[in-house]
Amino acid sequence: MLYMGRLARGAAAELALASTDAKNAALGRMAARLEAGTETIIGANRQDLEAAEKKGRDAAFLDRLRLDGLRVAAMARGLHEIAALPDPVGATMASWTRPNGLEISRVRVPLGVIGMIYESRPNVTADASGLCLKAGNAVILRSGSESFLTSLVISNLLTEAITASGLPGPAIQLVPTVDRSAVGFMLGGLEGAIDVIVPRGGKSLVERVQEEARVPVFAHLEGVCHVYVDENADLDMAKNIVVNAKMRRTGICGAAETLLVSHKAVDTHLIPIVDALIEAGCEVRGDPETQRTDSRVKPATDDDWGAEYLAPIIAVKVVDGLDEAIAHIAAYGSQHTDAIVTNDQGIADTFLARVDSAIVLHNASTQFADGGEFGMGAEIGIATGRFHARGPVGVEQLTTFKYVVRGQGQTRP
Repeated sequence: MLYMGRLARGAAAELALASTDAKNAALGRMAARLEAGTETIIGANRQDLEAAEKKGRDAAFLDRLRLDGLRVAAMARGLHEIAALPDPVGATMASWTRPNGLEISRVRVPLGVIGMIYESRPNVTADASGLCLKAGNAVILRSGSESFLTSLVISNLLTEAITASGLPGPAIQLVPTVDRSAVGFMLGGLEGAIDVIVPRGGKSLVERVQEEARVPVFAHLEGVCHVYVDENADLDMAKNIVVNAKMRRTGICGAAETLLVSHKAVDTHLIPIVDALIEAGCEVRGDPETQRTDSRVKPATDDDWGAEYLAPIIAVKVVDGLDEAIAHIAAYGSQHTDAIVTNDQGIADTFLARVDSAIVLHNASTQFADGGEFGMGAEIGIATGRFHARGPVGVEQLTTFKYVVRGQGQTRP
């Protein structure tokens, strides 16, 4: 692990000086290798899936693990999209001239070496590698045991492409073991080799990383996402948004887990929305008022309000209005992604201003909480903290800055 760290540090030094054209050419080759190796990737993924099924992994886990031709094509497309993004490295964020003539600029530079620890999503191997490369960073990848074979095949293809492009192969390294002690070494920083850790997985993994890491962490612990339906919402829009937010993919962190509905919209909105959710195959757990509207609604407990189900289950609560909805989100949410559906712009603006989450939406599904959907090409994860990066972590968030000061012989009196 220490040797990998030294290799990554050397690669990061080279990448920091690599031209935009060189990085983009490498990203194009990486995408082409993935497309050419689709069958090999899917074959390895099939083995990972079979092993995970034997271990009794649930449907949401298997969905995150599964790759097919469309998902591999999406990975390759993401790399092309990353190549098309502006290169953040060397960009001037701000500049000014002091009264003494000093010219000061704040300039973006790479973070250095990113440690990526993830579990069941093998597509993270390509997403993280592409984003780190474009931002001039090296990356050390530690996949979960269930996705190891798939991630190994993907990382080998990517490394071949980078080497063929004339950039340092150790820019992308996959830890060649599923031994959990490797995670401990990474959390320790590999003697200063790792600059930032990004965990992507279940709550237990993220908790361990946040508790043990000796280097900065970009992460979110849970995705307890809400949709609030105001009485001024368009019914068809509200119904479509809620069903999509919950049911499009239930196992992702941007899936809605709680529906809040204004008490003035019980008859007009709540009843048809609950019916649509149940018809779509979702289990609805509601407060007493929601239960009275439909006999199929199961009673919600206090634990349901803060639950991240990652399954076709949703908690539903009738609230007095906007203030109670915002208070509920503050009490039970995870500051990940929350949405409001309303045609009242004033109410929407108040929600967007007062809800303290990394992503807030008006009249749109929470499932848009994704770097690709934000135009970032992909994301390395979503961060809910306030340090450096918040929301989808893309190319720009994988840089820091330095001050460049130009003078003409000035000295300080």
